[in-house]
Amino acid sequence: MGELGLLGATIKGYGCAGVSNVAGALITRAVERVDSGYRSSMSVQSSLAMGAIHDFGSAEQKEKYLPQMAKGKVTGAFGLTEPNHGSDPGSMETVAREDPHKKGYYLLKGSKTWITNSPIADVLVIWAKLHETGKIRGFLVDRDQCPAGTLETPAIKNKTGLRASITGMIHLEDCPVPKENMFPEVEGLKGPFTCLNSARYGISLGVMGALEDCIDRARTYALERKQFKGNPLAKYQLIQKKLADAATDAAYGTLAAIQVGRLKDEGKATPEMISMIKRQNCDRALHNSRVLQEIFGGNAVSDEYMIGRHVSNLYVTQTYEGQSDIHSKSRTPEATHSTKDMQIVPTKECVCATRELT
Repeated sequence: MGELGLLGATIKGYGCAGVSNVAGALITRAVERVDSGYRSSMSVQSSLAMGAIHDFGSAEQKEKYLPQMAKGKVTGAFGLTEPNHGSDPGSMETVAREDPHKKGYYLLKGSKTWITNSPIADVLVIWAKLHETGKIRGFLVDRDQCPAGTLETPAIKNKTGLRASITGMIHLEDCPVPKENMFPEVEGLKGPFTCLNSARYGISLGVMGALEDCIDRARTYALERKQFKGNPLAKYQLIQKKLADAATDAAYGTLAAIQVGRLKDEGKATPEMISMIKRQNCDRALHNSRVLQEIFGGNAVSDEYMIGRHVSNLYVTQTYEGQSDIHSKSRTPEATHSTKDMQIVPTKECVCATRELT
């Protein structure tokens, strides 16, 4: 991915491609058409780890990490979710206190879980509360600088979804981090939520890629599988309706995400817009993949047909980076007022984005 210029693609400079937000999301769509786990690893590296450093890091931090991360030579992880606090990151228990014995250092203590890339990460973005103030701050933890026993990143085994990506925990036990590795200014949840909004936007179009692959595989199967007097399954209206519903949701979801991407490029997108399309597209991708799975009958449980893998993956996408019900809380009067900018204007860009469906 580094060789192809896919990592941190929307970042300008530091060896990154510097493409638009729409183009970056179309990359996630293409990657997730293969597997959501691939896109998840790419998104964590790009939107969360590199995004945090680019948006909130010092000039020295950006120069140190971003060029190597863009090449894929340094792998990043993003530590926010904790064992006791998933949808409520403001209640995090991970703390950072000044080292009483070594001036200029903080000691980080706490645990994070369900962290993509953590077992293989070279640098980990850790969000922790300062012991002195209770303010949330971001820290860059270099694995090769951590003394033995202060940093552990065990993998989470036997996952039923996102099996193509590596997921783990982060255990910090008075892990020393130099003060210059703390993000200099950002405080509170603004830091992690800014990064998450970028990743959520990528997810909103990425899951459309997974759904499109489900449609393609279900259509092919329905044309080739013959039942009841030698007729292909695709001849029957029950099957046709499943395909039509899925294709409709894929087209609507793709166009909505592209429109929000245009607004994001213009600096007009709001968090409510991103919550709306992340929630809606993940919900519809999961629902339709489950319905399309029915076309395969018992064969759906076999890896040979791939559809079951997408269904398991799409359940995870509906859950992480803001579970669907949590995102529904963003549909406030403010979100309703902001939707006036989300009107879709058909353009050549929209037509190209949906051409595969036709």
